[in-house]
Amino acid sequence: MLFNSYEFVFFFLPITAIAFYMLGSRSKSLAIGWLILASLAFYAWWRPLNVALIAPSILINYALARLLLRLGAGQKPAAARAVLVVGIAFNVMFLGYFKYANFLVRAVNDVAGTGYVLDHIILPLGISFITFQKIAFLVDVAAGRVKEFTLRDYCLFVLFFPQLIAGPIVHYREVMPQFQAAPCRFDGSAVAVGLTLFFAGLFKKVVLADGISPMVSSIYADAAGGHPITMLYAWMAAIGFTLQIYFDFSGYSDMAIGIARLFGVTLPANFNSPLRANSIIDFWLRWHLTLTRFLTAYIYNPLSLWLTRRRMAKGLKGVSGRNTPPGAFVTVLMLPTLFTMGISGLWHGAGYTFIFWGFLHGIFLSINHLWILLTRRYWPNHQRYDFLINSASFMLTFVAVVSAMVFFKSDTMTSAWNVLAGMIGRHGIAMPEATMVHLGHFAGLAKALVVQIAPPDVHFGALARWIAGLLAVAWFCPNTLQILSAATPATGVDLQQPYKHGPALHLRWSMSFVWLLAVTVTTVVAVLHLGGVSEFLYWQF
Repeated sequence: MLFNSYEFVFFFLPITAIAFYMLGSRSKSLAIGWLILASLAFYAWWRPLNVALIAPSILINYALARLLLRLGAGQKPAAARAVLVVGIAFNVMFLGYFKYANFLVRAVNDVAGTGYVLDHIILPLGISFITFQKIAFLVDVAAGRVKEFTLRDYCLFVLFFPQLIAGPIVHYREVMPQFQAAPCRFDGSAVAVGLTLFFAGLFKKVVLADGISPMVSSIYADAAGGHPITMLYAWMAAIGFTLQIYFDFSGYSDMAIGIARLFGVTLPANFNSPLRANSIIDFWLRWHLTLTRFLTAYIYNPLSLWLTRRRMAKGLKGVSGRNTPPGAFVTVLMLPTLFTMGISGLWHGAGYTFIFWGFLHGIFLSINHLWILLTRRYWPNHQRYDFLINSASFMLTFVAVVSAMVFFKSDTMTSAWNVLAGMIGRHGIAMPEATMVHLGHFAGLAKALVVQIAPPDVHFGALARWIAGLLAVAWFCPNTLQILSAATPATGVDLQQPYKHGPALHLRWSMSFVWLLAVTVTTVVAVLHLGGVSEFLYWQF
């Protein structure tokens, strides 16, 4: 069931919330039980087989976690480590079979020239997010960060429907204490914050993301069909998709956080205006925050620490600021970064383009870290550095993110290279004659620059206006969580900090008539856009 569907907005969500409050006024246990059943119904709505596929994995992970808890209490670290390895391996293989088996068969066929065929495998919804969450739980239990839990608690943690399909990826110790403290009754202020977040996210999705989607997709379809993409169209496709996925996934995250708030839970933030980042490192500290947190804590840090210890055991230096030796940079920082981002790309999708996208960001991050080390050594005057570099680094970051997103969107490497070749001018520059006329005196300059006349295209001007409008929102307007910062809508970010350097427009949500009117208008517009062809880009990840 999609959040942006009539069934969810008018049927599932209100019935689930009202029943939760009614049962909670009698028994908190009944309210929690109802929430688990509702989450199972939500997961089974599109395909009931989803529950049959994911339920055994949940039960096996619960049994492994109980065993880890018992071994930890019995002070048997070797046995606990073995169980943890088994648990991680089980989850990776479970994810690997459903998500990557077909891709591996295709890869073997590509390399060996064979023609192996694998029967179609049904991909359970949200399996990537659920798998990461279960692995994090096992690691936290093994590390003693989770001391006790019941089967009901574990099922609620894994199945809680707002974040079940596409995150945010949460830790047990983040949400379960909140459920334990929640009164499970109607709270007017929490409901107001939750509905404001939900309908703001719905507006982002069905109005902004879905509004630009058809025009962007048509250009990528031309690229996949082998048609050369000229420069202006290529850049509009690249920037347009970046904006689409930003408003699509940030809209979903707002909805998930808002729905959770209806049930007394504050989820971690997933987005913090990432398109205003002035470096790739800053971008990943703002984009998909809970994924970055997981990758850093459970993949990058352990790998980097292990490599550091190996170097130190050999008497070699590790990373030490401006005095970091090249070998340490490559071994301790660059290789773990490339590996971690490669895993990130593979996690996002079973395809060459996703893997390349991940490694590309690994290269960007490594260059960013190297630049930091070099500037600390050769450019110690930070004030002059900031004055000269900040604007350039902002645009360079934006171009890097947009260029990499071409691989995220494209179905094949060939179509991605088609778009990128267009972005650097390999296929020339063209625009519709109607657009050329509107340039006025600049039309002559455009023709002098060998701008060709493209076939009539009603989408060219519309897409350009969409991009300009969405960029203005992403760059200059406060984000949803900043607007609601007084109500602490999410955890994990400093919602005051971006205002110091960010948008001049300082909006603050409050429970007032003006904001009630604004949210009502947003809701009406969003609801009127329901029913179109739409699917969250992260829905099947």
